[in-house]
Amino acid sequence: MTIIDAALSRSRTVIALLTLILIAGFSAYVNIPKEARPDVNIPIIYVSMSLKGISPEDAERLLVRPMESELKSIEGIKEMRSSAYLGGANVLLEFEAGFNADQALNDVRERADIAEADLPEDAEEPRVEEVNLSLFPIIIVTLGGEVPERTLLKIGRDLQEKVKGISAVLEANIGGDRDEQVEIVIDPLLLDSYGLDPRRVLDA
Repeated sequence: MTIIDAALSRSRTVIALLTLILIAGFSAYVNIPKEARPDVNIPIIYVSMSLKGISPEDAERLLVRPMESELKSIEGIKEMRSSAYLGGANVLLEFEAGFNADQALNDVRERADIAEADLPEDAEEPRVEEVNLSLFPIIIVTLGGEVPERTLLKIGRDLQEKVKGISAVLEANIGGDRDEQVEIVIDPLLLDSYGLDPRRVLDA
């Protein structure tokens, strides 16, 4: 006798079992706790460094490299990414799934404290934070390339306006941009030859 024949010969028993399974499944679906915005534990730790006025190139050399050199020895790191910008830099550490968040935070803070000795004296104390989407609902977009800074800034501002147009976005900011300035160098001899007063030129 095959399984199908046995099921057909005991159809009432099979129907009762199926009904019981459906009831149990529906009950489990109703009673299992559900969250509209669950706390997703992403194994990422963020290290940020600030130094007022530092250029992206110097931030890469003076901030990122010493920090990466110290952090790369931490056990369990899956990937390490970094970026440098005007006024600072950051390092993102992605750990393997199932990592011990508390232990990883302690290890990163310990290594960051050691690396701080190799940072410039004027640099602020490195900040170490765990990325938690429920507390840190932020997306960071980094722009870069072999193009003039003015071009990157224009692209960034265009992107900022488009992102602001999304209804679910509360705020969109640009970091690392510099205000353009015009430097005027006055030649005293040339002014004197035209009989101009330097103060009048400054007031013009």
